[in-house]
Amino acid sequence: MVKKIKKSEDTEAEKILDIVKKTLDDGKAEDVVVIDLAGKTSIAAYMVVASGTSNRHVAFLAESVQQKLKDNGYKSAAEGEEKADWVLIDAYDVIVHIFRPEVRGFYSLEKMWSAFKKTE
Repeated sequence: MVKKIKKSEDTEAEKILDIVKKTLDDGKAEDVVVIDLAGKTSIAAYMVVASGTSNRHVAFLAESVQQKLKDNGYKSAAEGEEKADWVLIDAYDVIVHIFRPEVRGFYSLEKMWSAFKKTE
């Protein structure tokens, strides 16, 4: 069953999304795509997919996003930081995937979720 997002949850999701987008922009992430998942799946309200130019850039972006979320009172959990080919950040209402370009191309998450694409 798909979870209906309440207005208060929707507002929180948008606040988290704004923090994530601004942090990725400030960190010079490439090809940032936001996919609106609200009402389509229970995993999150939004998914963000972005690329870093190298493992170090991916790691930097992931650390920056997690720190900004923490600074604003939001919890998050991450996986993949050791190799930094693909880091997944679960900010509960927002799922963030940060890839090296080659890895992003291989997994093609945008293609899988393309019906729900919202913005860049």
